[in-house]
Amino acid sequence: MNTNGAPASMGGKKAAKSIRPLARQWIPLAVVLGLWQMICSTHLISPVKLPSPLSVVRGLQDLIQLGMPPGHPLHLHVLHSLFRIAYGYAVAVAVGLPLGVLMGWSRFLRQSLEPVIEAIRPIPPLAWIPIAILWFGIGIHSASFIIFLGAFFPILLNTTSGVQRVDPLLIDAARTLNASCRDILFKVLLPGAIPSIVTGLRIGLGTGWMTLVAAEFTGVKKGYGLGYMIMTAREIQRPDEIVAGMLVIGAIGLLIDHSIRWAESRWVKWR
Repeated sequence: MNTNGAPASMGGKKAAKSIRPLARQWIPLAVVLGLWQMICSTHLISPVKLPSPLSVVRGLQDLIQLGMPPGHPLHLHVLHSLFRIAYGYAVAVAVGLPLGVLMGWSRFLRQSLEPVIEAIRPIPPLAWIPIAILWFGIGIHSASFIIFLGAFFPILLNTTSGVQRVDPLLIDAARTLNASCRDILFKVLLPGAIPSIVTGLRIGLGTGWMTLVAAEFTGVKKGYGLGYMIMTAREIQRPDEIVAGMLVIGAIGLLIDHSIRWAESRWVKWR
C-alpha cells in the first residue's frame, strides 16, 4: 500500500462527503433560478406578472437604497415587522404555555376548554382582520392580535399534548416520594414535555411569521412593515419589489427557523 497516497485519498473522500450535502442544497436552487430566468428572458410570461431574478435583485437594491415608499428603507420595514411578530408571539407564549400545561395536567380543565378551543381554532387568522380592526383599531395591536392567533394554537396544543404524554409512572413515583405539586410540575411534567413544547414554539413562531403580511394588511399608522411595503409596491405596479419583499420575508423566516433548530439541538439534547 502507498502510505503517502493513503492520507491524500482519505482527505479527498472527506472533502467529497462535505461537498455532497452542499450540492444537494444549492443545485436545486440554481436550477430553479436558471429556469426562472430563462422563462422571463424568452417572454413566456409577461414581466409585469413575473419579474426575472435579475429584476428582483435590482428591486431589492431599490428597496435598500431608496425604500418603498421612497424614504422608507427596507431595514426599517424589517425592524417594525420583527417588533410586531415579537409582540404577538410573546403574548401567545405567555398565554398558551401556562394554559397548555394546566390543560395537560387537569382533565377537568381540558374537557371544559376543548370545545371552545376546537370551535375557534379552525377560523383562519385572515377572517379575524375585520374584528381585529373593530376591537383594536389600526396599528400594532390589531396586527399583533392576528399574529397572536397564528402562534397561539400550535403552542397551546403541543404543550398540552407534551404534558399528557409524560409517563404516569413518573408522576406516581414522585408522589410516592412525597413530592409537592410544585415539584411534580417543575421537575417531572415540564422536563418531560419540553421536546413537545419546543416543537410547539417553533411551529407557532413559523405560523405567526406567515401571518405577518396579512396582519400588516390591517393597516399601519407609521407606514412601516414588510406587508405594508409589499402592498405599496403593488399599488404602484412594481412586481420586482413585490417579489423581492416576499423573498426577504422567506429569508428571515428561514433564519428564525434555523435559530430555533439550533437552540433546540442545544437545549433538548436527549431528544
